Amino acid sequence: MTTLLAFLATLAILIVFHEFGHYLVARLAGVKVLRFSVGFGKVIARREDRQGTEWALSAIPLGGYVKMLDEREAPVPPEQLAGAFNRKPLAARAAIVAAGPLANFLLAILLFWGLFMTGVPTLKPVLGEPPAGTPAALAGIRSGETVTAVNGEPVESFQDLHWLALRHAIGNAQLRVDTLDDKGHLSYRTLTVSERDASFDQAPLAALGLQRYRPPLPAVLGDLAPDGVAARSGLRQGDLILAIDDRPVAQWEQVVALVRAAPGKPRRFQVERQGRAIELTLIPASINEGGQTVGRIGAAPRLDMAELAKYQGEARYGPWEALTRAITRTWDLSVFSLEMLGRMLIGQVSLKNLSGPITIADYAGQSAATGAASFIAFLALVSVSLGVLNLLPVPLLDGGHLLYYFAEFLTGRPVSEQVQEIGQKIGIGLLTLLMFFALYNDLQRLFVG
Repeated sequence: MTTLLAFLATLAILIVFHEFGHYLVARLAGVKVLRFSVGFGKVIARREDRQGTEWALSAIPLGGYVKMLDEREAPVPPEQLAGAFNRKPLAARAAIVAAGPLANFLLAILLFWGLFMTGVPTLKPVLGEPPAGTPAALAGIRSGETVTAVNGEPVESFQDLHWLALRHAIGNAQLRVDTLDDKGHLSYRTLTVSERDASFDQAPLAALGLQRYRPPLPAVLGDLAPDGVAARSGLRQGDLILAIDDRPVAQWEQVVALVRAAPGKPRRFQVERQGRAIELTLIPASINEGGQTVGRIGAAPRLDMAELAKYQGEARYGPWEALTRAITRTWDLSVFSLEMLGRMLIGQVSLKNLSGPITIADYAGQSAATGAASFIAFLALVSVSLGVLNLLPVPLLDGGHLLYYFAEFLTGRPVSEQVQEIGQKIGIGLLTLLMFFALYNDLQRLFVG
């Protein structure tokens, strides 16, 4: 239910803001707006305002539209010709079309601005021990080092590290990472990427071996999933796990490793509960994770909040700096999205990076469950993506209409209806193909992992 509500809220906010951009500029240009619809298909609720605009809610919530008075769609009474879209100057028509995507960029800036002023929870960029054989391990990075810069750009948080690694590692064979150890020694490491696949594009930090430092956790049970294997088998919060199948364990990571390695296989847990030794047999559930079957018992470690607080922080800025950072973040995301699309077209980045409505709904639910700040950041990210997508020069999208207007500007006459019909067919084909790949990737993530 959380996922569904978060997805519907995401669609409603982004669609309304996008279409309101079209609506507002159309009204400012003197165009009569006939209908403002959230959703497509059959109208299920409507209301008409004093200007004669019908505000509608339609049955299919995957989009929306603003319908304007236009002689190309239906006859227009002579007394209303001044309010027809097609009668407006080229600059006005282009501004109306561009206003939708620009509204999405504006929304992203406002959301980021609010986040940066109110404060964003951050994680300090302290690294854990990199897995053997990864670029970070081969470069000599060690546990406890703090990243200060990536390719010369300063790093203030682990979120910064993730973003800069994603931005600089795509398409580049090398990445320079500056680190500071606990003795204050600064090191400059070059991480070399010899091979890359779709997993690298989607999770560059993991592929590089740059993983977050986690303080050692004792093998003490914290929260248990109510219907998980651990709770059903008799384990309780506060239980200290001493051994699994007679193998002594001291840290939570050892418990995780032994459980993950035994999906569907019995494991004997020796635990200490209030000074008493207890032995229980658990059969870890089989879970598909990244195409691999692993075991899981539905248990989390007991956390030392004071210790964890040492590695947490908050990014908070004054109004002007927050606005500057919000504009910069929106610009960087827009440029990066275009770069990723371009690399997909020439085969440098896997098409598996495309996401459709199922993945968006999943991320919406996860971000909403994490907290308001995560959901707002997710909204801003999707708003940028929607703005970039709509500006692509593909017929049926806003960018396709702007392409026609640019041709009209060069030639001095509108693009012919025949050319527009051909473009419409091409646009439908391209968007159908795009949606096919996106839905295929969604289903792959859902059923394969």
